[in-house]
Amino acid sequence: MRLVTLGCARNEVDSEELAGRLEAGGWALTDGDDAAVVLVNTCGFIQAAKQESIEELLSAADSGATVVAAGCLAERYGKGLGEALPEAQVLSFDDYGQIAARLDDVLAGRRWTAHEPRDRRQLLPISPAERGTAPAAAVPGHGSAAGAGGAGPVVGAAATNGAGPTGAAARRRATIEDLPDGIAPASGPRVVRRRLGGSVVAPLKIASGCDRRCSFCAIPAFRGAFLSRPPQDLLAEAGWLADHGVRELFLVSENSTSYGKDLGDLRLLESVLPALAAIPGIDRVRVSYLQPAELRPGLIEAMTSTPGVVPYFDLSFQHASGPVLRSMRRFGDAERFLALIEQIRKLAPEAGIRSNFIVGFPGETPDDLAVLEDFLSDAGLDAIGVFGYSDEDGTEAATLPGRLAEEEVAARVEQVAGLADELMAQRAADRIGEIREVLIEEVLDEAGLRYGGRAEHQAPEVDGAIEVVANRSLAPGDLVLARVSGSEGVDLVADLIDEPRRGRPEAPGAVE
Repeated sequence: MRLVTLGCARNEVDSEELAGRLEAGGWALTDGDDAAVVLVNTCGFIQAAKQESIEELLSAADSGATVVAAGCLAERYGKGLGEALPEAQVLSFDDYGQIAARLDDVLAGRRWTAHEPRDRRQLLPISPAERGTAPAAAVPGHGSAAGAGGAGPVVGAAATNGAGPTGAAARRRATIEDLPDGIAPASGPRVVRRRLGGSVVAPLKIASGCDRRCSFCAIPAFRGAFLSRPPQDLLAEAGWLADHGVRELFLVSENSTSYGKDLGDLRLLESVLPALAAIPGIDRVRVSYLQPAELRPGLIEAMTSTPGVVPYFDLSFQHASGPVLRSMRRFGDAERFLALIEQIRKLAPEAGIRSNFIVGFPGETPDDLAVLEDFLSDAGLDAIGVFGYSDEDGTEAATLPGRLAEEEVAARVEQVAGLADELMAQRAADRIGEIREVLIEEVLDEAGLRYGGRAEHQAPEVDGAIEVVANRSLAPGDLVLARVSGSEGVDLVADLIDEPRRGRPEAPGAVE
């Protein structure tokens, strides 16, 4: 069978869990076009992503394969997707624990009725502190379980591995101090994951779901309420990834700044970061998906001072105009966001900062757009994503007045994206002369000793890359120092400094 992954890094983790469960169930994965079954892990975030998912499903059906839809689009629309797209059988997140049996049914020609969509936030209590006592609810990507072929990951099960204390009390005891030698005990959680590539970088899901109520976002309804993974699960999986050649951990979730709130410790991430960075073989830890409204001074300090944790801030600003942000049901304005950026750069002047922005939101005026452009000009962001607003089913924003014509939204996207390109290119050019620590990821020209990688301020796939010109052979996984000598757009060129990289002292607070 062939497994296709669309969408974000969180979906990549889910796909690797599915792959692990399939392999345990006797299924062999292939990259070839002659697969009898194609499982598409879809994205259902915005209209463009949904269209890409549908096109991938149709393309797989055209190949003659039996097609199965999983992931966010499948979970979000369920039976409706199955009726609109009879070429595919549709899975819910609740089917993931039995994925091998499901595909056995597919291969045997048996069909099942797709699920009725439901608001997955209702599967967990409103109070985060009570979520450890909730009924079983499948949580994709929280892949540790007693048996890879058994029931899927469930609330509470990951913390106890099916034995011992259960419920909220057990989850509250899931703290970093419980863990000997920086790893989970031999009797602890077992990773249910199969790597689908050989990259030296891998996403590690630290939580799922979201408790925020942004008016434009449908994700909480189909991903569910916020749920942290216990620290011992993270450390066990991080150690497993290190054993499989990973050198950088890319921590992902819908909202990393909320990590630990349902475990009784809102500062838990500040304790987990040094423990992850201390795992043998891991050179870098990178945090993504930060909410500005929840970014605490202590977390900023941990992210800028912990050895092995890169000073990288993926901040979800979404806009800079206060009135637009209030309509989005979000915090902040240009003045507050600039103050936050200044706070970060006081601690780490070379920190990487990126954000995404929505333009054309209902009610957005030309003055609002000007505020956003002025903010972008002042902020000096390394990476800027610009998206045009589109209605999402079931969201409050779809009912707001002041809607803009599609042509006007497209024009505003073009205008702001053009400015963003100029600003990112200038920010990259300003880095010429800097000495950066680069993780080598690929060989570009073995004869010419040219290698591709990323500096601390560059996240995988979205923030550009750096080409290192060397005077000796390098290999993926090497961490080297290089002096930036040129730029092209957001991408950099650098010359290897043939000396040992900066020393990395013992991580403070790491598990001993």
